[in-house]
Amino acid sequence: MITAEGLTKRFGDKTAVEDVSFTVRPGTVTGFLGPNGAGKSTTMRLIVGLDKPTAGRTSVNGHDYRRLRAPLTEVGVLLDAKAVHTGRTARNHLRAMAATHGIPASRVDEVIDLAGISSVARKRAGKFSLGMGQRLGIASALLGDPHTLILDEPVNGLDPEGVRWVRQFVHHAASEGRTVLLSSHLMSEMAQTADHVIVMGRGRVLADAPLNDLVNAWTRSTVRVLSPHAADLAAAVSGADVEVTSTAPGALEIVGLPAARIGDIAADLRIPLHELTPTNGSLEDAYLALTGDSVEYRTKEMS
Repeated sequence: MITAEGLTKRFGDKTAVEDVSFTVRPGTVTGFLGPNGAGKSTTMRLIVGLDKPTAGRTSVNGHDYRRLRAPLTEVGVLLDAKAVHTGRTARNHLRAMAATHGIPASRVDEVIDLAGISSVARKRAGKFSLGMGQRLGIASALLGDPHTLILDEPVNGLDPEGVRWVRQFVHHAASEGRTVLLSSHLMSEMAQTADHVIVMGRGRVLADAPLNDLVNAWTRSTVRVLSPHAADLAAAVSGADVEVTSTAPGALEIVGLPAARIGDIAADLRIPLHELTPTNGSLEDAYLALTGDSVEYRTKEMS
C-alpha cells in the first residue's frame, strides 16, 4: 500500500505539489492522471525518496521508502527509462542492479524474457530505441519481484503488443494482491487498465475514485436517434428532466431517458426508428471536464 499525507513540495517560489493525500491499495490498478505540470512525476519522486517533501509524508507498506533495507525487492520503480549506463549491455545493467541486492543471475534472465528483450540483451543500452529502452526499464522495475509497482508512463514508445503486455501484466500483478500505481496520458489505454483513478491538477488532487464512478459523475449518457418523424418523437419524449437536441434533419440526441424507454415511446406512437444508439461518456470526456481549469500548457483550438 502507498500512502501520501498532506504532501507538499515547493521549488523556490513554485509549488509543484500542495497538500496531497491519497491511498493506493493492494489488489487494484490505480491510474495516476493529470495534465503536464500537474505534479504527478514530482509526487512519484517524493514517494521513492528522490525528492524531499517541504511538508507531509509518504510511505510504502507503512515504511518510509528511504529506510527500506532492500528496496528493489519491495518496490519496483520506473520513472525514467533513460536512467541507465549507456555503455553497458541490457544484461549487464540488470546484473549490476541485481548484485546490490543479492538477486541471482537466473532472475536477470527471467525478467529479460518477461520484458521481451532477449534478442537485444547483449546490446548496449545506449543504442536502444525508445520502446526497447522502456522494456529495459520495466525489466529493472520487476527485477526484485516487488509487491509494489510505481510506473510512470510505462507504455511510452511501446508497440501495440508491448502496450497489451503491460496491461495484462499489471492486471495479473493486482490479481496477486500487489499494489500498482500507473501514470499515463493515454486515456483509452488507462480506461482498459485502471480500476481506480487519482487525478491531479496544478499540484492538487482533483479526484480520487473508482474509474466507473468518475466517468459517471463527470459525463452524460446520450441516445442518438434517427427517424423520419424526429419532430414528433422529440415532442413525445420532452419533459422537465429530458434534454432533446436536433443535430441534423431527422437526427436527435436525447439526454435523460434510457434508449429502451425511448424505443417504447416510439413503438407506442408507431414512430419508425432508423437508429437508436446509446452513447456513454468516456474516461477522456470525464478527464477533460475535470481538468479543464487545471491545464497549465494549453494548446490553441484548430479552426
